[in-house]
Amino acid sequence: MEANEYVEALRKRWLLIVAIGLLAAGLAFAVASSLPTIYRATSSVFVATQRGETTSELVQGSTFTQAQVESYAQLADLPIVLEPVIAELQLPVTADALAEQVTADIRLNTVIIDITVSDPSPEAAASIANAVTASLKTTTEQRLSPQGAGEAPVISMETVSAAKVPTGASSPNTRLIVLTGLVGGLALAIGGILARQFLDTRVRSERDLERSSESPVLGVIGRQDAKHTATIVMRTDPHSPQAEDYRRVATNLEFANVDDPVRSVVVTSAYPGEGKTTTAVNLALAMADRLGRVLLIDADLRKPSVADYCQIDGSIGLTSLLVGNATLDDAIRPWGGGLIDVLPSGLVPANPSQMLGSVAMADLFAHLATRYDFIVVDSAPLLPVTDTLSLAKIADGTVLVARFKKSRRQELQMAVRSLEQVTAPVLGLVLNGMVSRRAVSYYGYTDPAGAGAAGAAVTAVVDAGGSTGAGATTGWVPAPAVMPPSADQAGPADPARPRRA
Repeated sequence: MEANEYVEALRKRWLLIVAIGLLAAGLAFAVASSLPTIYRATSSVFVATQRGETTSELVQGSTFTQAQVESYAQLADLPIVLEPVIAELQLPVTADALAEQVTADIRLNTVIIDITVSDPSPEAAASIANAVTASLKTTTEQRLSPQGAGEAPVISMETVSAAKVPTGASSPNTRLIVLTGLVGGLALAIGGILARQFLDTRVRSERDLERSSESPVLGVIGRQDAKHTATIVMRTDPHSPQAEDYRRVATNLEFANVDDPVRSVVVTSAYPGEGKTTTAVNLALAMADRLGRVLLIDADLRKPSVADYCQIDGSIGLTSLLVGNATLDDAIRPWGGGLIDVLPSGLVPANPSQMLGSVAMADLFAHLATRYDFIVVDSAPLLPVTDTLSLAKIADGTVLVARFKKSRRQELQMAVRSLEQVTAPVLGLVLNGMVSRRAVSYYGYTDPAGAGAAGAAVTAVVDAGGSTGAGATTGWVPAPAVMPPSADQAGPADPARPRRA
């Protein structure tokens, strides 16, 4: 994926990022509020030697002091120093417990020891720090320091900075904890969104379709509202943006191959539920606006649904023709006020794949191609079954339908690869159910007052077979050979439907 797509993903979800950051900051504040308040007080002592009258002796004394100061600092949290402090201040703790409150640090390249005490009480922290300093001085000078002349201690300690009562707590640092929580929450939210964007292979844009195949994107169909999901918008709302999207797909198909015009397409998808049947029906109607005679064939012999969409009887149809139980007059139904002809699936057979790959199917398709200007075939999904591969070889090309936020790129790649393996041309891809954030405002998309009723009266016509559609009145004999209709077999003369301007 490109960097701008990650930026766009973050921009779309900036509210979520802020919300997670604030939530993490709130949790951090709650944790900080639950921590005990601790105060720290520090006193400092200077360690010196009392021996040395000459320069050499002074240098030796300084070296000795620096060598011993580390050991003296370690005495600060030992019982030999802390027990006198506990007795003096009458503290209700043991030496080991008090040692956890005391730390001693030596300033770099000096003989100064800083003794720090942490305590929930600021007064107690200061008094304990001063008491530990005094006890360390007494213990070192009286019990541990070498004796000099007159039994005076060689090492002496002098308090250079007494501990003062702290005015502010040292911990918890609520501001730092909250800031850390906020930054951590924001980082977690951003990282999660970027990881999801990288790992989620669902098709979300036209760019995702382009990554799935080298075939062109024929069009993007906008999502319909919940009340009109999976409806035939070319009839129910022919002035809607979705209807214009189908007309755009029809236009792109018409010019998909200038040298060899496309006259028949198979509409399929990788898996069920991606809108292939809705696309096939609307595409047939859109083609009828541009061409004269259009036939819609339901070749999904697993779960046929064109008859349900068109509200016609589908018991007699494609399978009836293939087994020789019906003629074209019986199977093909004019629909949509005579705009297109529909060949339903007929009864579901036990061997759909063999039936669609038979010679009879190829002969029937070739015969229908001579009677119609354009044929749209609704077929089974590509990946679960192989029915569509046989149809894709006898049609001029295949249109692969993907659904927004449902189809995955690897599934589309597998579908395209399966078609390429049987040398079936892929004319292009259609993204169905796309959500557009840009509001459509155009004079062609709104019905003027009174026009909606008139348009509905025209488009609501559903022919159940009472009128004769173009190209439907011909006798056809199934394989082994397609025979031209005889005079007594043919119905009324095939009316020539004028091309639409």
